Amino acid sequence: MRSISSAADVGPTEVLILITSLSVLYQLVQRLRRSVSTPLKGPPSTAGNFMLGVIPELARAPDAGAVHEEWAAQYGSVYSIPFVLGSRKIMFADPKALAHFFSRETYGYVATSLGRRFTERLIGRGLFWAEGDSHKRQRRALNPAFTMASIKSMSPIFFDSAYKAKAAWDALVESGPSEGTIIEVQQWMNHVSLDTIGLAGFSHDFRTLSGKTSDVGTAFDSIGSKPSAFDRAIFLSSLIVPVLGRIPHGRRTNLARLRETMQALGETFLANRGDSGADKSVIGLLVKSATTEKISQEEVVAQINVLLIAGYETTASESVIKHCLVEHESDEFPPPPQVSLTWALIELSRHQDIQTKLRDELLKFGGDLTWEELTSHTTFLDAVTSEILRLHAPLAETSRIATEDDVIPLSKPLETAREALVESVFVRKGTTVGVSFHSINRSEAFWGPDAKIFNPGRWLDEGENELRAREIQGYRHILTFSDGPRMCLGRVFALAEFKAVLSVLVRNFTFEFPGGPDTAIGQHVNILPRPKVEGESGYSVPLRVRQYVG
Repeated sequence: MRSISSAADVGPTEVLILITSLSVLYQLVQRLRRSVSTPLKGPPSTAGNFMLGVIPELARAPDAGAVHEEWAAQYGSVYSIPFVLGSRKIMFADPKALAHFFSRETYGYVATSLGRRFTERLIGRGLFWAEGDSHKRQRRALNPAFTMASIKSMSPIFFDSAYKAKAAWDALVESGPSEGTIIEVQQWMNHVSLDTIGLAGFSHDFRTLSGKTSDVGTAFDSIGSKPSAFDRAIFLSSLIVPVLGRIPHGRRTNLARLRETMQALGETFLANRGDSGADKSVIGLLVKSATTEKISQEEVVAQINVLLIAGYETTASESVIKHCLVEHESDEFPPPPQVSLTWALIELSRHQDIQTKLRDELLKFGGDLTWEELTSHTTFLDAVTSEILRLHAPLAETSRIATEDDVIPLSKPLETAREALVESVFVRKGTTVGVSFHSINRSEAFWGPDAKIFNPGRWLDEGENELRAREIQGYRHILTFSDGPRMCLGRVFALAEFKAVLSVLVRNFTFEFPGGPDTAIGQHVNILPRPKVEGESGYSVPLRVRQYVG
């Protein structure tokens, strides 16, 4: 008979089960001791989803945003969903509740502990990681680099990158077949974005548009492979016992390599700056304000990592629970330009009439757009831009933890699970709350019956004033750039770059799918999902490209 006191007989599986069981018991006791939030309607809990709630269901759904939209229609504009360890997560889809929630981010609502740990390991204690006073101080230090005047001075870099891509494409098309050349556009958009953020962010030319291989690009691509079963198991276990997330595995190793690459680049950028006061790059302006705002060297390097991720991949990780990476979201920086540009070329290839209408407008401008034209909200280019951002927001949703008890106001009375009508919702401290950006941006309740259709004309139609979407705060009544203290700091930068690059490409080339406009588009997972043509390897989006000859 085995001795109970013999520690040598206890295997790693038994230890894991014991740790998990104790952690589950402790968290359940803690929840029972807390006050209870307003009982809300929502999809029911089942025995099979106690550990992970609806996470697996949303992961399997072709469109998680549509699932959230159905729940909001069925259960009300504020509803709760089964979450980790039998808890409930409160989801906001009420305009007044959304405005209140976003206004209190960084103080009243903060990132999950698991998300912050991941961010610190990957990026450092920069803007993505910071909350409260630290967030306010770091954002204030970065503000000078993102004023309209600063970004206007950077706009020639956006056009320069676009023309480098144009020159390379001209050579490919001229040497290709008469019916047009097949170009994998997403990889080229990566090059445009990385070279642009290098020059505008650090006064450094990665030269990927000239064929040079980038270490940081290689490191980003290395984490884009499908996670193994072991990676998934470790990730899901770490939701319950966070320390298990430190177990070495393939995805963790690749993320560590990415962190080391970004760290080395950041230190190189800073070492090469010298004492010149002429550096107008983002980091150059940040270093100038570092003393005043008491920004440490560690935080400066972390901001470099933030910019690299913003430039190559995204402003933040979406709810990658779905993709078995991490549960963390930060809304600070803009949607990755290369992903948005790829989606623009996809939609224009699907809708040739819209592509022609956009090209006709761009040709009437008679050349490169002025700053006033880049920032105008009255052009068809701006309408196309807004529709891409609405329909294809890279960040699917955001999750936060309430740091204190809160009362959430509602725009309309809500029926609770106990059939009582309330005009506000009580959220207890420690509750997980969230917003589905995809659901709100594509909701028929807010955008009308064609909410899921690519229709730039909606932005030029005065009938837009009648839509409920106008109740949503944020840029153009969409949540792609978030809102409140964490509203995207680089949105003007992202919009100007997007419009500059798209204007040059559409003015000079035509785009179509080799397989026709009904070509199926799938999803490839990196830090964030990217579009891909179904059947292609990686995140490939091959389009037939021709020079526009008028």
